[in-house]
Amino acid sequence: MLPAPTPQTVTDAHPTDLAPPVALLAIAAHRDDVELTCGGTLARAARQGHRVGILDLTAGETGTDGSADLRGHEADAAARVLGAVARRNAGLPDAGLENTGETRRRVIAFIRAFRPRVVILPFSNGRHPDHRIASQLAYDACFLAGLRKYDAPGEPHRPEKLIYTMAYREDPVKATFVVDVTDFIETKMEAVRCYSSQFDGKTWGGEVFPGGERPLYDQVRMHAARYGSLIRREYGEPFYVAETMEVEDVVKLTVRSI
Repeated sequence: MLPAPTPQTVTDAHPTDLAPPVALLAIAAHRDDVELTCGGTLARAARQGHRVGILDLTAGETGTDGSADLRGHEADAAARVLGAVARRNAGLPDAGLENTGETRRRVIAFIRAFRPRVVILPFSNGRHPDHRIASQLAYDACFLAGLRKYDAPGEPHRPEKLIYTMAYREDPVKATFVVDVTDFIETKMEAVRCYSSQFDGKTWGGEVFPGGERPLYDQVRMHAARYGSLIRREYGEPFYVAETMEVEDVVKLTVRSI
């Protein structure tokens, strides 16, 4: 049973009370962001035996539809669908995210508790101001969490790898890699549909821009099909990393060139 979808108090909390250790942690501004951008990847990682966690920075209390309480229950259901071992909420202000010493300290506490090897972050650009700020806030917190003398709850921990979601982006930056989520597209769609208060009857939402009269759910599937085609698969989710990627065996490189 996942904990109640309410913001967690971090001031005096012991790290084990905040979150359990995971291998992969997805951090996003709002409940429903990770489902839209990397839900298939999280489901695939969970199926591969990796412990997966989710950290939502806000409760979505200023959203046009639904309520923070309803979105919390929707997020709880979506996390179960994806196979996450834990989902937490930092309780930062929706539509008012700031990258400050106080907000970094709060996020650091969760990073030190989750102790992930890999963290998925929002892309540095975003239609919603919270998405842009969440990217930099999470990056800064990941770095500072590794400083032994930094005043924040928990023992020092710095993730080894940061990767950025690129779904629905139109930036000139090319994705570094695409994860094949063909076997998990239905799981992703089931998780997205958990947010009926946000998406039922809609043709757009979040970073998913209007597509005429096409339902939002169809658009999410079509975007995944587009990225899948780039790696010659049915469905995929794109990511960007700042570092040069290492190849162990060039003979086994995938995605046919000609």
